[in-house]
Amino acid sequence: MKAKLTLIAALILVPLLGMSQTIDDEITLIQSEFGMEKRALVEQYMELSDTDAQAFWPVFQKYEDERRAITRERLKLINDYLEKFESISETELDAMVKRRLKVDASMTKLHSKYYSQFKKATSTTIAAKFLQLDDYIQTTLFLALLDGLPFLGEK
Repeated sequence: MKAKLTLIAALILVPLLGMSQTIDDEITLIQSEFGMEKRALVEQYMELSDTDAQAFWPVFQKYEDERRAITRERLKLINDYLEKFESISETELDAMVKRRLKVDASMTKLHSKYYSQFKKATSTTIAAKFLQLDDYIQTTLFLALLDGLPFLGEK
């Protein structure tokens, strides 16, 4: 499963990042392409009964809608960093760090909110299993993006 996720991240993110004219186009492409793949991965990994699946998927769709908005902010932040990292001022850097912390807090809040909803709709085990998988997917994708980012001070 882990190798499959890493491969999907590489196959989706690397070619798409250079295809679009704007960051919004890139984000939309990444999210639509990965969204289809993600559902298939979740279906395969979760192995839900028909009853659990009927309760799970509507909550999943709501979660994904909210998660996409947070991910969009994260990708915009990365794009802003790439545009400015060579000559970023202290003030701009401080604002970016604060944006990053806000995005991270939003994701934590989202996980907390939807853990409760998944648990109520299905079970504690299914809710925890989904959040574990989603964390892994998000971390894998984020690391794939970060791998290409320069550190401050690099040229």
